[in-house]
Amino acid sequence: MVPVGPADRFDAFRALADRRGRPGDRLTESLVEARAGTADGPGSWAPSVAARVGLPAAAALGPATYYADLATPHGRRHVRVCAATACFAARAGRHLAEVEHELGVSAGCVTMDQDTSLQTVRCLGYCYAGPAALDGDVPCTGPALSRQLAGQAPPSAPEIPAADDTGDPVLLGGVLFGEPAWQMWSRAVLAGSPQEVLGQVAASGLRGRGGAGFRVAAKWEAAGRAPDTVVVANGDEGDPGSYADRLLMEADPGRVLEGLALACFACGARRGVVLVRSEYPAALARMREAVRQAYADGCLGPSVHGTATSLDIHVVEGAGSYVAGEETALIAGLEGGRGCARPRPPFPTERGLWDAPTVVNNVETLAAVPWIVRHGGEAYARRGTTAESGTKLVCLSERFARPGCYEVELGTPVRRIVTELGGGLKDGAELAALQVGGPLGGFLSADALDVPLSEAGLSARGAALGHAGLVAFDERVAPEDVLRHVWEFAAAESCGACSPCRVGSRRGLDLASAGTPPGQEWERLARVLAEASLCAFGRRIPPAVRSLARAYGDRLAGWGP
Repeated sequence: MVPVGPADRFDAFRALADRRGRPGDRLTESLVEARAGTADGPGSWAPSVAARVGLPAAAALGPATYYADLATPHGRRHVRVCAATACFAARAGRHLAEVEHELGVSAGCVTMDQDTSLQTVRCLGYCYAGPAALDGDVPCTGPALSRQLAGQAPPSAPEIPAADDTGDPVLLGGVLFGEPAWQMWSRAVLAGSPQEVLGQVAASGLRGRGGAGFRVAAKWEAAGRAPDTVVVANGDEGDPGSYADRLLMEADPGRVLEGLALACFACGARRGVVLVRSEYPAALARMREAVRQAYADGCLGPSVHGTATSLDIHVVEGAGSYVAGEETALIAGLEGGRGCARPRPPFPTERGLWDAPTVVNNVETLAAVPWIVRHGGEAYARRGTTAESGTKLVCLSERFARPGCYEVELGTPVRRIVTELGGGLKDGAELAALQVGGPLGGFLSADALDVPLSEAGLSARGAALGHAGLVAFDERVAPEDVLRHVWEFAAAESCGACSPCRVGSRRGLDLASAGTPPGQEWERLARVLAEASLCAFGRRIPPAVRSLARAYGDRLAGWGP
């Protein structure tokens, strides 16, 4: 864990760890430091890390062999290449082989002289300009990716295009117009009105934007304003095709922190955490700097603006895992363990980080709170649809003529987003299939876009809203390759905590790679995945595959409903 603020600042994590009798609150950070600069496997360095913090070797070997950033060999030069959906669609997956050829190293390996190592990741948040890679922390994007990494062309990484389609943005005001942050936080603290904040959020009908869509006020209330409550801003935006959280954390970190502070205030929490995925190094740096500035301005600390309100916020770096964005897996990772999902109940709001009540909201969710507090919950509730209020950031992938991040009202027709905002596909290409809401969200065919962008509307078509990333596939990519890509993602990112998902995802990849209709075996596999998987990851695989089969019709015979 990485504390911020003055050196003598109260370390919330260490206090929680000590109180719960759990050593090793800095375990993950220590493992990252130990791995840096060595190409040896975790078995050679993880046990000594555990010994230094008073833990058995298995406590360090578990996370060290689980997280991609720790388990992957690192040379003196480490390159991370995006193998996620948008980058796959941009070059039909050919960019990885091109990079391997230029660098002379295979993915997951390090050169003999330990000079260069190559890691595949999902995703880097450059879906609008893919394919993409990080050379150290330097981004490279576009068709000339391999040449950039080979030093034959300068690194290229355009800023995220962003636009508002609502007339009064909730989320992009700071990004587009420089609206200042922290005003609502200062007003709320000086007025001493946590119930007012909670009441406005309840009136707004705001739901979580991380995928589950749970009512935010209900989650806050479930923590019961216990004095040891922790609120976590989940910036582990793992859905390939989405980069909204990255945009907010890099371009308007103060608004994210203000939303987190208001959530802590409403929940009676004195501790907040921001988890930023390691694939977003620029966002991590911006969030850390914003926290330091907030302390300097008196917005954080033991006496916020001279009041009795106390709030400490820490920024923590992830270690590379898709499932670790799920709230119970995220908590396990913050505690220094493997980022695997846990059975519920108990829910995190009852027993979460170090057994303290824990509220987890994603970055986009929290970024909406300052607007709601300023304008009132009823004003927010009038936007969107009756059942799903508010606005949503929608990310369009590189295949669109106008890729970028757009703020739209929930209920906006998907066809309008694709054709008017996105301008259709580049070079007049025809849309073959549209992925919505991440790799396990779902797919729509080109003639099935007359559906509102809402959880209810998309669910009726076998898809899901998720983070609302839209990845376009044209006819250059074969349906069989898209199917195999979905299964490769599922097999690679399954946390392995339950057998149905761990074994089922690999069996599904075998079936997809065989190139023959799977028949009854797929039906049995789908039933086990959907009914017996521990978390939504495994349960979402069958509907995602079936929606893909519907989008391509007879071209994926045997995988449909």
